[in-house]
Amino acid sequence: MRHEEFIGQVQDRARLPGWGDAERASRATLETLGERVPEGLADHLAAQLPHEIGEHLRRTEVYGGLGTGERFGKHDFVERVAMRAGTSEARAAFLARSVLGVVGDATQGSITAKVRGALPPDVRELMPAGHHGRPPA
Repeated sequence: MRHEEFIGQVQDRARLPGWGDAERASRATLETLGERVPEGLADHLAAQLPHEIGEHLRRTEVYGGLGTGERFGKHDFVERVAMRAGTSEARAAFLARSVLGVVGDATQGSITAKVRGALPPDVRELMPAGHHGRPPA
């Protein structure tokens, strides 16, 4: 999947008015995901995404063997996405589901299962994202 296609799908699923909004939602979600999953897993996932998108996962890595994989749940995940995207937490949860749905479509196979397995059950709820939900008002 190309960068333009990824962002276009995020824009469509999240019903965002502009390209910049879709970029911001993608960055906010993937930087937060990069903080939550182990560093090596973030690298593997990033390698399966368009370069510009994958860099959002790598941006939060801690080099020198410490890794990432911070422990936090869904509330903190959504709160971080909201802060980065400059939106409400309700809207951030919808945006995260939308972005993670596109990530799932772009990265089929075992890497997606490994990412899901690295997340606690409440954060995993954000993974089956997409266009079926309704955005909050």
